[in-house]
Amino acid sequence: MASLCRFISRSSAVRQALPKQQFIRTYADAPKAPVGMNFTFACPSEAFYNNSSAVSQVNIPTGAGAIGVLAKHVPTLGVLAPGVLTVLETAGESKEFFVSSGSYSVNEDSSVIVTAEEAFPLDNLDKEAARANMSKAMAELASATSDVARAEAQIAVDCNQAIVNA
Repeated sequence: MASLCRFISRSSAVRQALPKQQFIRTYADAPKAPVGMNFTFACPSEAFYNNSSAVSQVNIPTGAGAIGVLAKHVPTLGVLAPGVLTVLETAGESKEFFVSSGSYSVNEDSSVIVTAEEAFPLDNLDKEAARANMSKAMAELASATSDVARAEAQIAVDCNQAIVNA
């Protein structure tokens, strides 16, 4: 108990010896000019955007739903889900791509990087072929005997369903 009392009296003596800090409230800094995002989007076969500053927003499909990313978005990392990635360019044009899977990174400097395992412009996809592939994948899923075969068939079903829904 005596050592506790000595500690408390010493710490209060140290606090009294330190100079007092004065805090002054001021106005907030003026907002800076808006900063655009630098956007990179690629897959192993093609780079669609390479550090492009002509992008104002990107809508990214994730397992929890789509997220919209603008400049100065909170930094985040995530996994892509099969679906449509929409790129809104500063000129007002909108481009849509189908992504099967991959990852994305939103960085502090407003750069956004999307790396997809497979990506295609939405106009290049055939929904009828996707419906046929989905029927085949559902049959494979129903007849799968191993966990690996079941997982592969489920991935095929999910991807083809996302193409049909696009």
